[in-house]
Amino acid sequence: MSTVAAHHAGTLLREWRHRRRLSQLELALETGISTRHLSFVETGRSRPSPELLLRLADPLEVPLRERNQLLLAAGHAPVYGERDLDDPAMAPVRTALDLVLRGHGHSPALVVDRQWGLVAANAAVGLLTAGAAPELLAPPVNVLRLSLHPDGMASRIRNLAEWRGHVLGRLGREAAAGGDPALATLLDELRALPGGQAEPGPERYGEIAVPMILALEDGTELSLISTVSTFGTAIDVTLAELSIEAFFAADAETDAHLRRLAE
Repeated sequence: MSTVAAHHAGTLLREWRHRRRLSQLELALETGISTRHLSFVETGRSRPSPELLLRLADPLEVPLRERNQLLLAAGHAPVYGERDLDDPAMAPVRTALDLVLRGHGHSPALVVDRQWGLVAANAAVGLLTAGAAPELLAPPVNVLRLSLHPDGMASRIRNLAEWRGHVLGRLGREAAAGGDPALATLLDELRALPGGQAEPGPERYGEIAVPMILALEDGTELSLISTVSTFGTAIDVTLAELSIEAFFAADAETDAHLRRLAE
């Protein structure tokens, strides 16, 4: 391995350590190596093996895609595969996603990639997207842009400032934690959209979650709370980057209305 490759890998490793706000001593203790050895890896003075890089990546919670980049930077072959969802090997994944989406029944549920691109959705998602501009619904659909854009769902979200605060805060944390420049760009774009931003007020502290209050065409208001699910044991990049976002009724009135619409 060249000194240049070792230095590049060390620089990336140091960036991840800083992103996680860990000292060399803390990371060394987590992984059972000496701080001297870690320092030599970060400065390019020591050649890191693939095993060592992956060992260091674990406590740093480096995503699989970036672990492959770390290995490549050090002159090693990537170890995590990246298959398209239509690959025959991904058939169990497609089946699982379909079961989950259908299992949510009358509750809107969708699958997104790590940059919030729409991958799949159940029929109930039509409640959320009704009335959105065609260009926002044309593939590739970004669900965060769709939700906060004035020509998307924003005009129907009654607590838009509060919901924006929730969405932008979450996206900001994801951009900072994952190091994906595309998420940082998306965050800047969404921040520039109108709608304001507000933190949850004292009246929300007794509730279980920040709801999205969505108005339907007939004037009915739905109060929805969201959940996010991921594949916890993924060793494929595509699978690791998928999330299932589901919306559930926050009150009995919303649940009853969703059931009536489904029927």
